[in-house]
Amino acid sequence: MGDKGLVVHLPEAWLADRTQMLPFYHKLFEGLDRLGVDWAAERIDREAALARIERDGKFHIFNHGRVVHPRALNAGVAYIYPFWNLDPQGIRAFSSIGAAPFRAHTVDADKARAFLGKLRARWVDERASRYEQPDSREDLPEGAVAVFFQSEAHRGVGETCHMDRWAMLDAVLKGWDGPVIVKPHPREMDEAMFARLLEVQAREARLVISQGNIHDILEVAARVVTINSAVGIEAYLHRKPVILCGQADFHHIADVARSPQEVVDLLEAPPRGRVYAKYLYWYFRKRCVDVGRADVATQVLRKIALTGYAME
Repeated sequence: MGDKGLVVHLPEAWLADRTQMLPFYHKLFEGLDRLGVDWAAERIDREAALARIERDGKFHIFNHGRVVHPRALNAGVAYIYPFWNLDPQGIRAFSSIGAAPFRAHTVDADKARAFLGKLRARWVDERASRYEQPDSREDLPEGAVAVFFQSEAHRGVGETCHMDRWAMLDAVLKGWDGPVIVKPHPREMDEAMFARLLEVQAREARLVISQGNIHDILEVAARVVTINSAVGIEAYLHRKPVILCGQADFHHIADVARSPQEVVDLLEAPPRGRVYAKYLYWYFRKRCVDVGRADVATQVLRKIALTGYAME
């Protein structure tokens, strides 16, 4: 391999057993082979990423990375399958999409409506989400504010919060007179967290603690409040107004609260109109890689070309 080409940085376990690799990488490598592009995969070393790039003239892709370099992009699932971020800043909350201007008038309305219909058929109608959801239905109050917790122990969540989840929940209870539904994150179901929720519920009987299907909660919700969870995107599928309490790259049609008082103020005011279909089309079709298509490698090469790198 010469000094032009592509190096993809992956977890060591994936390199030892490629059956563990996500479909994005299988499709990428197969497509690169068909196109005759030189490529290699190696173990990711996040601490030495910049030094590694400087050792050659190749282009580098980092799985789940936040590597900023003219010859690097970062890859990761963009909230819902089959879409992936491939971004010069990072993935999800750290992606450059957050700083990009969303101009609704540039998006074809018919294409956007058709796209939203397909997303709803796949996720809303099937009551499916990124994490497994229960099939059973709960009796949930209509017109509630739905608050979705995230695990703040997970990489990157804590540093993107404008407030912690308890301050967020307290602010919602202060700013909303009606029912409030709170759903803990499915990866964090520890006893201490539930004990604290029960303490809050003892003071506020209108608080409903739910482990129900995310789409059932979104269906009855009047507003949705979260830090920056993928549930914000799923709320857009339901055309529900979202308040974000942290840094997110899908903030353009949400309200962003940087303090508990701002949460209260937003809940006391009527939500503004949004263009959900156009936004989702812009975010996923225009800014992401669609792994559901056969031309994944071509999409990736286009993203690389936008950086100014000339691949042989």
